[in-house]
Amino acid sequence: ILLALVAGTSLGAAIPQDALKQSCSLSKYQFLVPHELEAVQKMKEHFEDIMLLSGHKCNTRLFHRKWSTPELSVPDRVMLVEAELDLAIAVLRLPAAPRLAELRQQPLAFLTQAREDLRGCVAREAPSHHPSGKLRHWLQRLQTAKETETAGCLEASAILHLFQVLNDLRCAALRVQC
Repeated sequence: ILLALVAGTSLGAAIPQDALKQSCSLSKYQFLVPHELEAVQKMKEHFEDIMLLSGHKCNTRLFHRKWSTPELSVPDRVMLVEAELDLAIAVLRLPAAPRLAELRQQPLAFLTQAREDLRGCVAREAPSHHPSGKLRHWLQRLQTAKETETAGCLEASAILHLFQVLNDLRCAALRVQC
């Protein structure tokens, strides 16, 4: 944690604060707060336990990509994370058993706030941005999955890959430093 604080301080000093304020309000996602990560981890572990007991199998490979997020342009990263957050938020709002519903509340609030912050960035910085071929192909896969996969498989895919979504959020927040 100390290393993250030192790195965050030195990174903050390297980037003029005016540039961050003028461009986008994602800097708070460069280093995620431990209690937010712990809440996501608890929810994910509980969900994995439920999945093991149910024996439910899904073949959704939505989050398996042949490219990595840093390969995308900064506007593409923001669009990617916004789409990932849309999916995650939608599945976290699905009806669930009481304990899972309770464990979802904090991650849902955090992810919803992150999505709102991202939408503000898109509106300010790249309102007419067209996604690259890589991102456009993935967005088409996402749309196809939403139309063809069961709600349970989409839920499993989104929840089991939440840390990838959080890493993508961090990458979008880091902008060109990712």
